[in-house]
Amino acid sequence: MSVHSHNTASENWSPLYFLAALGAGGLSVTFFMYLMFWVPHPGRPVPVFEDMMSFFASAGGLGKATVIIAMMGIAVMTALHLYLMVFNMRQLTAFKKTKAYQMLVRSNAETQLLAAPLAAAMTINAGFIAGLVFVPGLWGIVEYLFPLALLAFVAVGVWSFSLLGGFLVRVFTEGGFNHKANNSFAQILASFTLSMVAVGMAAPAAMSETPWVVAASLSLSSFMMMTTVIVAAVALVLAVWSILEHGVNEEAAPTLMVIVPLLTVVGIALLRIDHGLHTTFDVHGAKGATFLMLTRILAVQILFLMLGVAVLKRINYNAKFLTPTSKRSAGSYALICPGVALSVMLHFWVNKGLVANGVIEKFSTVYWIANIPALAAQLAMIALLLKLHRLHFAKGSHAGATMPAE
Repeated sequence: MSVHSHNTASENWSPLYFLAALGAGGLSVTFFMYLMFWVPHPGRPVPVFEDMMSFFASAGGLGKATVIIAMMGIAVMTALHLYLMVFNMRQLTAFKKTKAYQMLVRSNAETQLLAAPLAAAMTINAGFIAGLVFVPGLWGIVEYLFPLALLAFVAVGVWSFSLLGGFLVRVFTEGGFNHKANNSFAQILASFTLSMVAVGMAAPAAMSETPWVVAASLSLSSFMMMTTVIVAAVALVLAVWSILEHGVNEEAAPTLMVIVPLLTVVGIALLRIDHGLHTTFDVHGAKGATFLMLTRILAVQILFLMLGVAVLKRINYNAKFLTPTSKRSAGSYALICPGVALSVMLHFWVNKGLVANGVIEKFSTVYWIANIPALAAQLAMIALLLKLHRLHFAKGSHAGATMPAE
């Protein structure tokens, strides 16, 4: 997947192209779900290189194929993620020197800049997954890595707060927030960024055996989680008000489903926090409560997916933005996140909800049937990523190029 200089993404770049990198990173996580739930990893909360090699040596043909597909998927998607991150960081540096940037930071669209730390948080997550999968002996030094990971997420959190704070201080002191142009869920991008930092901060709580590391992880992730909830609630109310008055912004309509990845990230963070409380602070949560939490999250996600798909069909989004002769919108990459998030949440719901509570038996026929929606969502998002890449990054892809709406 080469990125040429003469294409829509290069010549009509906006911060929302960081969502392309985010999508690739998210797809690497969907492949990790194969290893997380299908490869035994006794004594560890996550599978590592040694677990996969042990399983590969004793598994049948289907088991071996699963490991190979998962490792190849993680490698390809992580490489694509890093490639797109380099591309976007270069574009962002150049973009800051233009008049378009000055216009952006005086408008509602200033919060689009938070797509950069959002993707950067995914880089840390994807890098850790790649390390677990491909680096022998990593688990032996992992306790030394957790404090470094926390520092990395703190740095991304500071970056996020700097961007969000600049936007809020400007509109709080100068006003000028355009409610008419707020007719989408685009402003929830800020809370999505904060939630991605929160889930990364929560990872050591689920995996570390060092009490002070777990305590720091719980404290930092809880702070970011509470901030996420507040920012998301305010943005959601303001957006619905504007949409009901003016109708949805067609170009930004994919953001109607941003609640789906937001809730998946929050759900995983809650699971990690619960695990840290269990292993270090002797607080024991019920498996039934976990099942109920995941079911409620999944229910809300399905509702927003139904709403988003219905609106996209009504405005004929596919014909307007997803065909070779249609306009190009960087916001189209927001369509990948909900599908990826749904796939990941379904894996957790099936394994941490149904299997953990004895509703279905792991690796039974019913179990594999229950996994079909997660696998279907993953394949659909891979196909969508390839389609969007051809539209935005292929050489000469200029047809109807347009800048993203606020």
